[in-house]
Amino acid sequence: MKKTELLYEGKAKKVYKTEDENFYIIEYKDDATAFNGLKRGTIHQKGVLNNKISAILFALLERNNIPTHYVKKLSDREMLVKKVEILPLEVLVRNYAAGSLSKRLGIEEGKKLKTTVLEFCYKSDELGDPMINEYHIEAMDLATKEEVETIKKMSLKINDILSEYFLSKDIILVDFKLEFGRCREGVILADEISPDTCRLWDKNTMEKLDKDRFRRDLGNVEEAYIEILKRLGGI
Repeated sequence: MKKTELLYEGKAKKVYKTEDENFYIIEYKDDATAFNGLKRGTIHQKGVLNNKISAILFALLERNNIPTHYVKKLSDREMLVKKVEILPLEVLVRNYAAGSLSKRLGIEEGKKLKTTVLEFCYKSDELGDPMINEYHIEAMDLATKEEVETIKKMSLKINDILSEYFLSKDIILVDFKLEFGRCREGVILADEISPDTCRLWDKNTMEKLDKDRFRRDLGNVEEAYIEILKRLGGI
């Protein structure tokens, strides 16, 4: 499968059309951004690491009956995916208090939440990805009620699968972001699953092994991503 035309370039990935209209190729970049693009930089080999990590995790979810856009890894930086219409929603799945949740609600970072929390954000760089609820989603016609219910159920199932899997690798899945798309099969998981989109802490030391190392200038960012890939058996 060959690239034919650049369809979209985002902060972390490029999406290309292919010779087959039913498939796209995603190319992962080394660019790093935080705080809705206010902080920018480069993480050496991030694209390679995130492509490999995402491929492992998408394949895991597919084996557990979660429909995704993933088809196969084409190269170190490239992944073949199904063509989808991305819904303008970001789903945040939170198991522990961290990041913006801690700041908004005054909950100490690292506190395990009594129940998993799902939050929706409107996917808009211009507006800073504001948080919205299901009434906003319906009023703005971002997704149908049926699609939202599917997304909620799927997000919680994904959380169960990934939490158990990461824990078996001595990693705590603190929280993570999901994106979904429409295709002929209905609503399926899309985008990526990587240290860019997940908060991942070492179970024993609570060391951060994700993009918070870039956000907070903690250093050793590439090393943290490598450690995740190593624990997932990708190295």
